[in-house]
Amino acid sequence: MTNTPVSYPPEFARQLLRDMLRIRRLEERAAELYGEAKIRGFLHLYIGEEAVAVGVLHALEADDAVVATYREHGHALLCGVPMGAIMAEMYGKQEGCSRGRGGSMHLFDAGTRFFGGNAIVAGGIPLAVGLALAERMQGGRRVTACFFGEGALAEGAAAEALNLAALWQLPVLFCCENNYYAMGTALARSQAQTDLCAKVQAFKVPARSVDGMDVVAVHEATRAAVEAVRASGGPQFLEFRTYRFRAHSMFDPELYRDKAEVEAWKTRGPIHTYSARLKAQELLDEAGFLALEAEAVAEVEAAVAFAEAGTLEPVETLMNDVYTPEPQP
Repeated sequence: MTNTPVSYPPEFARQLLRDMLRIRRLEERAAELYGEAKIRGFLHLYIGEEAVAVGVLHALEADDAVVATYREHGHALLCGVPMGAIMAEMYGKQEGCSRGRGGSMHLFDAGTRFFGGNAIVAGGIPLAVGLALAERMQGGRRVTACFFGEGALAEGAAAEALNLAALWQLPVLFCCENNYYAMGTALARSQAQTDLCAKVQAFKVPARSVDGMDVVAVHEATRAAVEAVRASGGPQFLEFRTYRFRAHSMFDPELYRDKAEVEAWKTRGPIHTYSARLKAQELLDEAGFLALEAEAVAEVEAAVAFAEAGTLEPVETLMNDVYTPEPQP
């Protein structure tokens, strides 16, 4: 699929690359800031998987809902959450999209219909089914897209949610970002059935496997799946076979996979392979690529400046919005 022509209008073709670069430079800068102790807590980077978020989210409409995992900076960004609000959230500043209370794993913005950022593996899948049920009950046509890793399919919550989505024919698009190692265990070591589409089809959910390193393949598969959801009202499942180039999190010593394997996957990196295709078709030249990269870097640095200038929440208000049950007699 990576050698097929890019048939999109030139501006849209370049927009896909622009957004992959925005995510990559944001993640790289976040890693640097984590090393400087500007960002605390957990940090899970999306480097290597950019084609999935970009290809999928450009196939959705602005009022569709999105639910993601703790590796969600890029998803939030492409849903329309300002990069400054994302960076400020990672800094723990009040100007963050979750007012500094969520951090990297709990980005949220109802205004852009980005409903998290979920730190619990498979925790977002039932939420997505609930959003789709609400849409059905209100008679709308919006789709809920739910992102999760292959490790989530070993959780009971995923099975329950898939079953209900199929039983009630709910408008949800399940987007599985299969990077083969979940948190640090190879797929074959944790799941007896490694054919994820076969597993999902047992629930009578239509399923398809896609090259997640190819933004065009991702986008085309998602467009078809979204059209099917809107037409039938029922769920669809897409398995995006992708690979994260960095460890599971900044705390991960990454002892579970061979370095040569990582380097081999890097040769299929979504940014350089896609930009090479655009150049081969004369939809982009090196100057144009450098201009897109400079634009992404400038946006990231502006976001860092916004976060640096932000404010920490006063101690006096830390208990606001915290639920405390009434004492029992």
